[in-house]
Amino acid sequence: MTATLDSQRYCPPPPVTHGDRIAWWDVTVAEVPGYRPLTLDLFRPTAVGHPLPLIVWIHGGGWLFGGNKDAAHGRIADRILAAGFAVARVTYRLSAEARFPAQLHDVKAAVRWLRRNAAGLGLDPSRFGVWGESAGGHLAALIALTGDDPDPALTGRSGVPGVSDAVQSAVLWYAPSNLLSMAAQNHPEGRPDHDAPGSPESRLVGGPVQELPAESAAASPVTYVTGDAPPMLLLHGADDRTVPAGQSEELHDRLAALSAPVCLRLIPGAGHRFTGVDLDPLISGSLQHFTATLS
Repeated sequence: MTATLDSQRYCPPPPVTHGDRIAWWDVTVAEVPGYRPLTLDLFRPTAVGHPLPLIVWIHGGGWLFGGNKDAAHGRIADRILAAGFAVARVTYRLSAEARFPAQLHDVKAAVRWLRRNAAGLGLDPSRFGVWGESAGGHLAALIALTGDDPDPALTGRSGVPGVSDAVQSAVLWYAPSNLLSMAAQNHPEGRPDHDAPGSPESRLVGGPVQELPAESAAASPVTYVTGDAPPMLLLHGADDRTVPAGQSEELHDRLAALSAPVCLRLIPGAGHRFTGVDLDPLISGSLQHFTATLS
């Protein structure tokens, strides 16, 4: 059972000015009975007075680990702000807390809360982008591909109701896109065995992915591909041994076949989390995508 968020009770708290930015810390955006409150941190530059486009950042960690305050995310948030965007770092329930689609429900609840409160937060509700890495990229892809889907199995009932959860642009870093094909695409030296009962993907859906094909397909972004997808940039390390690069290739090919606006960049020599290469050009390229699509 979920609870509908009281939009009057959960109004944005007063912001805090911190150097070159205005910050809202640990804002509760939704509550689901029996679980911790779902929160986000929001930042926008102090020097800009007009409504800004927003980038929603979703952390990775195999749906098992991580959080929105990881140190590496602060570096990316700094770059987002410097490029003239606001940035929200969201949280979601991990797979040991709840099975899919809880994670999608949680990030969609955050998008709806941000859009409902956009005027008071200095955001442009017509220019929302989403950016995620690894498991966060998987959720970013699902948000981009299922925006405003009326199916409650995808949308959920937590948080602010009656508000669009669509985004207008997406960047996916080394993201799973088809849970059923990951093992077949695995790097020769790849890990883990994605079909194993204890794999991150199996934990996400509640059992071995090949034994739960309907649940695994429902959790796979490729299932929701249409020609109406928002502009998407896919970046993946060619030497990724955790999430095979074939995952981004598969999503790209399905989108391109329907003439959806999509671009794929395979990064030579890069492993998972872009180990082995300079991250700065990849951040810059991602921000250029958002500048081009959210301007």
